Amino acid sequence: MGVTIKDVARKANVSPSTVSRVLADSPKISEKTKQHVRKVIEELGYHTNLNARSLVSKTTQTIGIVLKNSDKEALHSTFAPEVLRGISATCSKYDYNIRLTTGASEEEIYQEVVKMVRGKQVDGIIVLYSKRTDRVVPYLMECEFPFVIIGKPEKNPNKISYVDNDNIQAAMDATNYLIQLGHRQIAFISDDPTYEVAQNRLIGYKQAMNNNYLNVPNEYIHHVKNKYNQGFQVVQKLMSLSAPPTGIVITDDFNALIVLSALQALNKKVPKDVSLISFNNSPISEVTFPKLTSVDIQIYQLGYEAAKLLVTQINEPDHIKKSVIIPCIIKERESCSSRNHEKEN
Repeated sequence: MGVTIKDVARKANVSPSTVSRVLADSPKISEKTKQHVRKVIEELGYHTNLNARSLVSKTTQTIGIVLKNSDKEALHSTFAPEVLRGISATCSKYDYNIRLTTGASEEEIYQEVVKMVRGKQVDGIIVLYSKRTDRVVPYLMECEFPFVIIGKPEKNPNKISYVDNDNIQAAMDATNYLIQLGHRQIAFISDDPTYEVAQNRLIGYKQAMNNNYLNVPNEYIHHVKNKYNQGFQVVQKLMSLSAPPTGIVITDDFNALIVLSALQALNKKVPKDVSLISFNNSPISEVTFPKLTSVDIQIYQLGYEAAKLLVTQINEPDHIKKSVIIPCIIKERESCSSRNHEKEN
């Protein structure tokens, strides 16, 4: 017969309910007691019986994950795999399983979320995006169902738990990085503009340009949805302008790879002719030629903290809603260089 909670409680000289609270990481238990009980759990080799726990507590021990796009494109991005790794680390720590939405459209995703909630298939949900026209978040709020957003909510931010970066400041920092290198003609390329993160990064880019009294022509702002043909056309348009950009801020490493390939096809050298700074600091940024300077938004940590907030919300329903802001760091590599203004005059 396997080791039980009672066996752990007996050796740790605590009550079985205390062991249960330690397993749930309850804030009502002191860190000293948690460390003591966890040591005993490790010594005895205790493993949680999830089926038994679910029957007793009437929970599923499962967290639902709503992807930005649930078709094949979602897992091809530089964001989803890493954020899922962070979520998985927390879920593993607290014995939760993960269930992903698999719908190919926004309507299918919404209907899957409804099934999750009404069918009591999950204990809580993490939404991996914030979007103005989204139906998922309003539905979860109406149902008073535990959920956390990665990204700042478009509405009711004080009533929702979320984890995010300061995307306006991060884009300002990325743009200022190019400005400090002497660039004055700087373009901006993001992915889907309907998402909050793309909107805020565009605001940050414009603020940095305006603060430095630099012109922002409409022709300098584009959106590419991770497709090479679309990205090539955008780069071709930019390079054919009478005043083509010498620097480009790109909000995703995958799009940056597309831009880099398009520039090479047009016989433009990076960073000699055009400097690139991107976002996410994914493995892609270290294997391109040249290697990409990229803003590390700490994707793993976004997922890890979001799952922690959700577990707390599930176990402590009255817990105050929180927001967590994860700092960003520019990782300097080889895709940016100083601009010689004599060439422009």
